[in-house]
Amino acid sequence: MRAVCRSIACCLLLAASPFPALAEEGMWMPGQTQDIAAALKQAGLQLDPARLGDLDQPPLTAIASLGGCSAAFLSPQGLVATNHHCVYGSVQYNSKPGQDYLTDGFLAASLGDELPAAPGSRIYVIEDLREVTAAMNRGLSAKMDGLGRTKRLEANRKALIAACERQPSRRCDVRSYFGGAQYWLQQQLEIKDVRLVYAPAGGIGNFGGETDNWMWPRHTGDFGFYRAYVAPDGSSAPYARENVPFRPKAWLKVARGGVQEGDFVMVAGFPGSTDRLRTAAEARFAFETYYPAYQASLADYAARIEKATAGDQDATIRYASILRGQQNYMKKTLGQMQGADRISLSARKAAQEQAYRDWIAADRSRAGFAEAAAALDRVIAEGQQADMEDLVLGKIGRAQLLAAARTAYRWAKEREKPDAEREPGYQDRDRRPVEERLAQIERRFAPKVDRALFEAALEDYRRSPAADAAFLAALDRVGLDRLYAETRLGDTALRKAWLDKPAAAFETSDDPFIQLAVALYPRGMERELDAKARAGREQAARSQYMRGMLAWAQGQGRSLYPDANGSLRFTYGKVTGKQVDGQTWAPFTTAEGLAAKQTGKGEFAAPQRMIDLIKARDYGKYTHPALGTLPVDFMSTVDITNGNSGSSTLNARGEFVGLAFDGTLDGVISDWSYDAASNRTIHVDSRFMLWTMEKVDHADRLIAEMDIGE
Repeated sequence: MRAVCRSIACCLLLAASPFPALAEEGMWMPGQTQDIAAALKQAGLQLDPARLGDLDQPPLTAIASLGGCSAAFLSPQGLVATNHHCVYGSVQYNSKPGQDYLTDGFLAASLGDELPAAPGSRIYVIEDLREVTAAMNRGLSAKMDGLGRTKRLEANRKALIAACERQPSRRCDVRSYFGGAQYWLQQQLEIKDVRLVYAPAGGIGNFGGETDNWMWPRHTGDFGFYRAYVAPDGSSAPYARENVPFRPKAWLKVARGGVQEGDFVMVAGFPGSTDRLRTAAEARFAFETYYPAYQASLADYAARIEKATAGDQDATIRYASILRGQQNYMKKTLGQMQGADRISLSARKAAQEQAYRDWIAADRSRAGFAEAAAALDRVIAEGQQADMEDLVLGKIGRAQLLAAARTAYRWAKEREKPDAEREPGYQDRDRRPVEERLAQIERRFAPKVDRALFEAALEDYRRSPAADAAFLAALDRVGLDRLYAETRLGDTALRKAWLDKPAAAFETSDDPFIQLAVALYPRGMERELDAKARAGREQAARSQYMRGMLAWAQGQGRSLYPDANGSLRFTYGKVTGKQVDGQTWAPFTTAEGLAAKQTGKGEFAAPQRMIDLIKARDYGKYTHPALGTLPVDFMSTVDITNGNSGSSTLNARGEFVGLAFDGTLDGVISDWSYDAASNRTIHVDSRFMLWTMEKVDHADRLIAEMDIGE
């Protein structure tokens, strides 16, 4: 592993950024630690920086992925800490009228009381990162058209993944870096038996709700716990009563003392995606055209869910997770649009890009980079119309049974091919995840709500010039009344059973949703092939364009980290507040601030037992020495994005001091262009977590199994 990580560092840091990297900017790969070792030590790291590049020892070997959120092991018994909003789907899935864990919280009294997480829940344990650029480029030719290039890259990727997954219970993926200029394979152990252990009451884990989301000051106890289970022989296995807690190679020690203002902190996790290396044209399109339409679509969808579920507790519980996700992205997108105006993003990106393209034009030997830039500009412009069409056409996927029918029919069509030739997502390796997605519908679906959302989506769909005429004709023949009255896909067992039926069974079925799925298939495949052709041409152009940027940056001696892409990264900074338009944002919020916000209703309804403890100032050993009270959340300068939710926050010694869970609305523009003045990350303080566990919910069993320092 040490050799692998060093090779990553060599390849990634041959180049340097065209944009000066600040000390606290960057989502760094483990293998880059030696190259930024001096900066890490100067910032306050007390560990040997080499430990951050070694996936065989803590702290990074204790970091895990949930496949959308990040997490970490906090005990030798497979106990995993993450955000409340990351376990929220499992809390919702296990809730029902009379058993409302969303409101009341959940705490398992013993191992035997821990509940199966929502179908599809996974814990992925990082094992290996290795460079596979040469293997991915095998067979590529400049003479290939876009579709041929995409197919060759897909074939190479599937072969690499298949070889990696010959090891049992491994989930492997090949990810693109620098626009396809480089590729790396990420290997993880896949834990299939995930159980919900503890989630505080909604009035703690989601205190402040959407009102406080992306805001400061914040008083949210956004934490929860899963546990990883394996078969008695230690192998990864699906849920079974006889399974036992997984024993990780390492777990994080919890620093009871937490952090103080000015302290060095790190965050380790799996950030999803950033767009800092996108072109100026892409940024302009995103903020002038796409994001306004996307944000309006999210707002409309959320409002319609709220209207359709109003007064119905069962429906409200069923759609709680979906609604929360829509509201989160809606608010973030709005913040990005405001941030783009505030920092003059278009002008900033244009100036950065012009400097690079001037460098290209200054030397005839760089003509290949100029050709790549022109080709990239053309394919980007071509794809923008399809992006806007897809935004509207995709709305019909809000009809969950239609989406399920389309998935099952596509599965049947792909099964007609050898496994290696099937599309990604429809190979044998994907069977169980697909089944679990179909199973999730059982507790996240209500016919009356689904119909209301589908009818609204159809209004926009019918107005689109790209609407599928065959689908609309089939829908008009069936009618919405028959669609929901006669379908049998509402039955989970019958829905999953379609995965074993041949395509011919779909094509002769009288189930109305199945009929619609069949009608949608031909035009859907045409659009998919068009998208693949564009993707191949884009990869050819962007990979060469980025090679030029890497060469330009190298000549300036600047370091470059790749855009986030779901792979393991770490970032570092310090605990600090900031000045905002005449206001001073202190770096910590306190229990008294939480109590001051308490109304006992809606989004500000913390449990009364918590409020009573705060009024009594019963904080004990969890008191912040400088503040003289209990800290709730704190703010730092670490650089994160979506996917970092649930990422462990570590102190200078690599000890657990909290969980990253949010940013501030004025800082989310950093996904596109890092802005040091506005970028801040919000963390729940480990002292508040432990205090809540001990004093409020009496989770003594969990505290006892964690390694907590004095």
